[in-house]
Order: sequence, then structure tokens, then C-alpha cells
Amino acid sequence: MSQDPPSAGGLLLRMVRGVFHGVGFALSLLNPITWLGGIARLWVQWFGLGPFSFVLINAVRNRRRATLTVLSVASSCALLVTLLTLQRELTVPPESEGASLRIIARNKVSLAQPLPAKQLAAVEKIPGVVAVSPFTFFGGNFRDEQMTSFAQFAVDPARFRELLVEGRVSDGSYDEFIKDRNSCFVGADTMKRYNLKIGDKMRFTGTFYPVDLDLKIAAVFKGTVDDRGVFFHHKLLDELNGDPGTVGTWYIRVASADVANDVIARINQAFENSSAEVRAETERAFQMGFISMLGNVKVLTLSISAVVVFTLMLVTVSTMSMAIRERFRELAILKALGFRRRELFGFILAESFGLSALGALVGIGGAWLLWTQADLQAMTGGMILYFEVTPRIIATGSVVAAVLGIVAAIGPSIAVARTSVVNGLRTLD
Repeated sequence: MSQDPPSAGGLLLRMVRGVFHGVGFALSLLNPITWLGGIARLWVQWFGLGPFSFVLINAVRNRRRATLTVLSVASSCALLVTLLTLQRELTVPPESEGASLRIIARNKVSLAQPLPAKQLAAVEKIPGVVAVSPFTFFGGNFRDEQMTSFAQFAVDPARFRELLVEGRVSDGSYDEFIKDRNSCFVGADTMKRYNLKIGDKMRFTGTFYPVDLDLKIAAVFKGTVDDRGVFFHHKLLDELNGDPGTVGTWYIRVASADVANDVIARINQAFENSSAEVRAETERAFQMGFISMLGNVKVLTLSISAVVVFTLMLVTVSTMSMAIRERFRELAILKALGFRRRELFGFILAESFGLSALGALVGIGGAWLLWTQADLQAMTGGMILYFEVTPRIIATGSVVAAVLGIVAAIGPSIAVARTSVVNGLRTLD
């Protein structure tokens, strides 16, 4: 008897089922719970049933729930690590080896208030000062950008050269930068991002100043913690503004870190009770002042992290409670066979801790791999420089997962301890 050929709809349905089965098989191969189940079966075949294999078999016996538990812990740990890394990025500015030798002096009233250029002579005479340059933030927008992520500063090129302790000229000539008043000194990251080369023009539209800049790239620097900035002649800015005789801040290098505090005190004292009092501070303190303008970022990120940890605790506790409730009868049999409470607690703790540890490994390892390989500077338009998942952050996430794994085992362990053998045997699966 001949069979009718399958219809087009039937073929399509078979193809869809085949695809789903193939995807499911591939996911099962990638699922660590699948491999752990195989390891448990091989272990029992080779070495017999022992405490390790007993815990492992119980942990993966419900593969779907174990997988969802591991994924929940992994996603929570990855989010926690990301939040802690973001907090570090926003609240701990990168510090170079020469930062301890540099001081920034600004107007005591406000950063927006300029300082008289005639203060230069007095600052140079202070003992311990090696070099000083005007350092005025221009804040223009490059090309047609609405918000440019790299800063531009007006400096005295000859004096500024002595302030670059860790940076070096990687292309072009710094002497050409000194000679040409319309030239600029550009960071290597900015050159790479905009595909620029020596001799190219950079046009900036003024935002804080009512003037525009047309600069020619004379030299490129690299090796600093932020290879994005653009530096140009302060005399050019003075000419465009009608020679106001002011500077934004003073950028100062001292002889050693040991004299930095003394130099700061002397600078503040030198202009005390003048029409333009000065507040001098280390480069790091100056950076932290900018960060404080963002508000209490640390409290915000810690609050979100606390919610993540609390959610993770609910997931692990709920999972372990369900897993142990399903095995009340088995645990009652173990009690009847002579297993003590602390041994049963050890089984439950090992299972809970193992699932949390596996989730932490997947989540923290995945977050580290993602943020290490991703070029966030390019993805964020230069807003994020170093999104570094430090060993301390990894350790924090691991400790949180471990503690929650232990906490999740406490409730089910107490329930097992309180349940008698008779009541446990009456429990329905």
C-alpha cells in the first residue's frame, strides 16, 4: 500500500523540529551541567558511590533547575562585577607615575574664574618648583560633534615639555610644535580614532570661549594614562581673545613628592589676601574634584549592587529549598541508616556551594572576558578609558557567591534537622 508524499507544511514542520533538536543538542553540549552529570556517572562506575559522587549526582539530577540556578547566579555575579567595575571607573581616576610630582593651582573662588598671568613669576620663585605652565581648558567641539570626548588645553609649549614625565613623542617633532603658533600636540588615541596624521588640520568650535581654533598637527604623544588630549599655544588663545592677560590654571611640576605638600602651602600663601587667591592641590585631588560633580556615584552603585546580591540570595535559597523538599524521603532514609545531622548538612552545603561556585565561575569569568576583550573606548566614543576588572573585584564577586551559597544551605539544613525519620518517610515526592 503506497503512502502519500508529505505535504509542504509537514516538511516545514519537520525542518523546524530538526532545527530545534539541533539547537537543543548544541546547547546541551555547552551546558556545564551536562558534563558534570557525565562525570558523576563515570565516577560511580569507576570508584563507586561516595560522598563526592553522591553530592554531584544530587546537584545535577534535575538538569533544568540546576542549569537555571547556575545561569541566575552567573548573570547576577556578572552584573555585580560590572557595577563594581563601573564604580571604580567613575570614582577612581587613573593615576600615572608622574602624578605625584604635578600640582594644579586654580582660582580659590571657582574653577571658572581665571587667574592673572602675572602670577607666573611668583610661582617660579617658590622653592621646589621645577616647571610651570599655564593650563587653560578650551572645551571646544571637534568637527561637527555635539560633544567631544577629549579635552583641549592651551599651554606654553616650551614650559609644558618639562611637565611630561611619563609621556613621549611618538611621531612628528615637538620642536615644530614649539615653533608654529598654530600647531598642536595630539594624543595617539585621538589620532587613531579619527584616522589623523601629521600635518592634518583640526578645527574646534568654541563653547566656553567665543572663538574657534584651526590647528595643524605637529607632534603626537603616547605613554600617558590618557593619550587623548590636544595641547596648543596659549599665546594663540590670548590673541584670539584680545590678550586678556589671564590663564585658567597653573600646571606645576615639583622636584619630588616629598616637597609637594610644602609647595602647595607656599603657593596658597603667596597669593593669600590678593584679588585672585589660589587653591593649589595635587593632580589627583584636582581630578577627584571633577568626579565629585557627578554626585555620590558610589552610593548609587552600591545600592544597586545590594539589590543584585539580595536577588541572588532569594534565587539560591529558593532553589535549594525546592531541591531538598523533593528529597525529604531520601534524607529520612539516610537518617534511618545512621547518617548524622552534620553529615546531612555537609551534603546540602556542598551541593549549594557547588552550584553557587559554578555560577560565579561562569558569570565572573564571562564578565572578565567580555570587558577585557571589548574596546569600550571605541564603543563609548572615548567616554570610558579603562574598564578594568581588577583581582579585587573578582575576589569580591567570588566571596559574595560563596557566602550566599552557604547562606542558602542553612534554611534547608534546619528543616531537615527538625524533620523526624517518620515524618520524612511520609513526605510525598
